[in-house]
Amino acid sequence: MQTDADTDARQEGIRARADLVTALVLVALGLAVIYLSWTMPRLEARRIHPSTIPGLVPLFLGVGLTLLGGLLAWRSWRIKAPGGWQDLIGLVRTREALRIGVILALALVHTLVLVGLIPFWAAAMLFIFTFIMVFETWLNEGSADPVKSFIWALAVAVVFGGGIYLVFERIFLVRLP
Repeated sequence: MQTDADTDARQEGIRARADLVTALVLVALGLAVIYLSWTMPRLEARRIHPSTIPGLVPLFLGVGLTLLGGLLAWRSWRIKAPGGWQDLIGLVRTREALRIGVILALALVHTLVLVGLIPFWAAAMLFIFTFIMVFETWLNEGSADPVKSFIWALAVAVVFGGGIYLVFERIFLVRLP
C-alpha cells in the first residue's frame, strides 16, 4: 500500500522530469532566438545606431530564456526521481495528454497551414469550428448530440471568427495575414 509520502515523492519525480524536458525545449528555443536575432540585418547602411537594431530586444529575450531554461534544467536534473521517466511516459499516455496533443495539433495547423493559405477570418472560423466539434463530440467525456454541437460550433465560429476580423481589421486597423 502506498503512503502519502510515497505518492508525494512519485509526483515530485514526475514534475522534475517534466521540468527537465520543458527546460531543454526552452533552452533550444532560446538558442534559436539568439541565433536568429544575431543574424538579423543590422542596418548599418542606413546609419542606424547599434542600440536600436531590430534584433536587440529579441537577443536579450533569447539570452534570458536560455539562462532561465538552463537553471530549470540544472535544478530538475539534481532532484532524485526514481521511476520518474517511466511515470512521466505513463502520464503522456493519458486522455488528458491526448487532449493537449490535439490542441497543439489544431493550433499548429491553424498557424502554419491555414493562415496565409486562406483569408484570416476563414482560418479563424475553421479553427474555432473544428476545435468545438472535436472537443464536443470526439474528446468529450459524455455523449453530445452531434447536430446540436454542429449548430453551436457553426454559430460560435461565425460570430467569433468574424468578430476577430472586425475588431482587428476595422476597429484597430491591423492588417491580418
